[in-house]
Amino acid sequence: MKRTDELDRKLQERLITGRRMEGDRLVLPDAVLRAALEGTRALTENERAALQASPLTARRLRELAIARRAGSKAVNDDAWFGSGGMLRAADAGVLTRLATDDGHWILHFSQEEDGWHICLQLLARAPFTARLLRERPVLSVTDGAGAVLLRGRLDADGECEGLWTAPQPPAQHFQQHGARFAVRPEPLA
Repeated sequence: MKRTDELDRKLQERLITGRRMEGDRLVLPDAVLRAALEGTRALTENERAALQASPLTARRLRELAIARRAGSKAVNDDAWFGSGGMLRAADAGVLTRLATDDGHWILHFSQEEDGWHICLQLLARAPFTARLLRERPVLSVTDGAGAVLLRGRLDADGECEGLWTAPQPPAQHFQQHGARFAVRPEPLA
């Protein structure tokens, strides 16, 4: 069954990316496509329709996905626009940590006398670590509904800590708010 699903997926990919259309152009910017691949931003219904209607944009999405999987080095490898992750079924009990899908960030949760605490940790192996530690942008951690759970700057150890402000414990909160989270740099004011 798995082999048939894989074959169907490859055939569908070839049908979409192999088409040529007169006047076709890139209808979505790379930043939007990358965010969708990283899971930090879902495509809207209109963006999905535009992607399906534009073979050129579908090919660009495929190129970005291949480059991301290959971990190819580029001039802007230390550029970072956000990372996303999700609550897994195994995390349904007392949640102590969550990792982003790209493996560059970990959220740590601890329950102390004054309530829950959250700590965002940047892993040293991330290609953008040196730049973020040097520039120290304001970062935010949001849940699947877009609510900010933590906002701050990394310290010298690559961490940012704060009180957990949601009324429910972390696992329950994420389950009720899309089971997703994102770490993003905030736009400059």
